[in-house]
Amino acid sequence: MDHEIEMDVAAGVSAGGFVTSRGKHALPLGTPCYNCATPLRGPWCYACGQLGEDFHRSAFHLIGEVFESFTHADGRIWRTLPHLIMRPAVLTRDYLAGKRAPQIPPLRLFLVVLLIVFVVGELASTTGKVHFVDLKMDPKDKADLQGLKVEMYKPWDAWLSDWGRTHLMRAVEHPDRFVQAMGAWAHDFAFLTLPISAMILSMLFVFRRRFVLFDHLVFSMHSLSFLGLLFIAMMVLRTAGIHAWQLAFIAPVHLFFHMRGVYELSRVGTVARMFVLGICSTIALGIVMLALIVVGLAALHE
Repeated sequence: MDHEIEMDVAAGVSAGGFVTSRGKHALPLGTPCYNCATPLRGPWCYACGQLGEDFHRSAFHLIGEVFESFTHADGRIWRTLPHLIMRPAVLTRDYLAGKRAPQIPPLRLFLVVLLIVFVVGELASTTGKVHFVDLKMDPKDKADLQGLKVEMYKPWDAWLSDWGRTHLMRAVEHPDRFVQAMGAWAHDFAFLTLPISAMILSMLFVFRRRFVLFDHLVFSMHSLSFLGLLFIAMMVLRTAGIHAWQLAFIAPVHLFFHMRGVYELSRVGTVARMFVLGICSTIALGIVMLALIVVGLAALHE
């Protein structure tokens, strides 16, 4: 297990460039590259581009270097987060304009925030103060569920009714297994919010040719990262016994200034596009949640 952790962290460090203290573990000049055997002439192999560094060290050492570089040595986090919260349009515009060195790459930021969201959500649910899935049912509801019927294309009605009734009853009888099955897929489904958001923005700005899909992806990664941070703050406060649902009103305000600043819209144009974005996002989120529930039900076995 330790070896697997070392390899995963080493791969992440090599690909992402987290660690800045490479001099301590850099391979000597002239050492054959581990990937293509080309003699090294610097910190990177000029033939294949692989980092010329020895990652044969303990997992705790690697994790410590990643954490140190992400929070301290790599000071980009302290420049990125304040801009993401207070000046999101500036952060996105700078990245699209090529000013990328001073900030955390949007995809890395999005993935890290997404990971923290699930960790905090899991911790909040274990305290008993937050319930994301509640399958408690009274006898009458269970009886109604037993009589579930699905009316669709006739040849499929009986099969869908039987499948839905069987798996829903199984989920009610084994709620922990159902929640665990959904949780196993939740992270993958959550990642779908990124391409969905970018596609909706592409439709909203189809007549603004200077904005391409890449621009919408960067905007979406920054916007979703902020929503993730807002969710984390709400869950932490709720776990501490503080009702913080009012913080949800920050989301549309943040989106207004973010969208208006990046796409250079009028107030009316921004609000109109936010309205359409909200409707489309709600529909898409409903479809994703339904798919997650179906996958969770399908994962339940006797």
